[in-house]
Amino acid sequence: MNTGKTIAMLALGFATMTTMTNAARADELTGTLKKVHDSGVISLGTRESSIPFSYYDQNQNVIGYSQEIALRIVEAVKQKTNTPNLRIKTIPITSQNRIPLVQNGTIDFECGSTTNTFERQNQAAFSDSIFLYGIRFITRKDSGVKDFPDLAGKTVATTAGTSDERMLRKMNEEKHMNMTIISAKDHAESFLNVTTGRAVAFVMDEPLLYGERAKTKNPQDYVVTGTPPVSENYACMLRRDDPQFKALVDETVAKMQTSGEMAKLYTKWFTQPIPPSGMNLDYPLSQQMKDLFAHPNDKALD
Repeated sequence: MNTGKTIAMLALGFATMTTMTNAARADELTGTLKKVHDSGVISLGTRESSIPFSYYDQNQNVIGYSQEIALRIVEAVKQKTNTPNLRIKTIPITSQNRIPLVQNGTIDFECGSTTNTFERQNQAAFSDSIFLYGIRFITRKDSGVKDFPDLAGKTVATTAGTSDERMLRKMNEEKHMNMTIISAKDHAESFLNVTTGRAVAFVMDEPLLYGERAKTKNPQDYVVTGTPPVSENYACMLRRDDPQFKALVDETVAKMQTSGEMAKLYTKWFTQPIPPSGMNLDYPLSQQMKDLFAHPNDKALD
């Protein structure tokens, strides 16, 4: 008996079976997962200044609460598609271009600070929620502005292309508040309008306001206030009509939430010093978030 030849034949047979198994697995893939498997690349949309969700550190690396969730999804994609060497291509996105970039295939998904709304569900699909919050505003502590009715007749900043901008313009029109609304390109520029005195307040998602306040030299000079007119939720955004990929994303998010991993991520990014300067948002976990972690879901709140 030629032992060497037998071993070689067994090895060849095993390799052939492995190849056939991988091919069969690839044949079962659809939509984004098939695209990723065939190309060996997954394109991830990232935000530049959505602290602490997705933003650049001092070395221009993308970090944050949502970014860590995105990377866990990428790991799940690697396992599902059997592509351990999958390359991640990061593409900076803004509030204005994120939906078109998902729709046209430039990015495969994004986890940043995107609100899941019924209107947007006509354009894209959304994962299980990753964050729940209210819309409020930040202003100087000595501005005398405490709630939304106080913004009447004043100049107010928000970020272009956001659900907050639409809400603010609708409020302005329906309640005849006569606000002058400045729509900036990103959250950092929106808050700059407040710090420089061009606007009395910056209306945005509550956690993003805490992020902007934490970046300032004197955070104690600013206050996040206002009774939230609406509550909303962030989710990862992906293409519509791709049930296989959505199921994988939802499964990954849900496991992170029910296992306690997501709560640990929250503590890391919202209640402790974070890069690049050691700022602390001091934003404790709400009961609303605890309920979400116990019962993951993809419901829009508006």
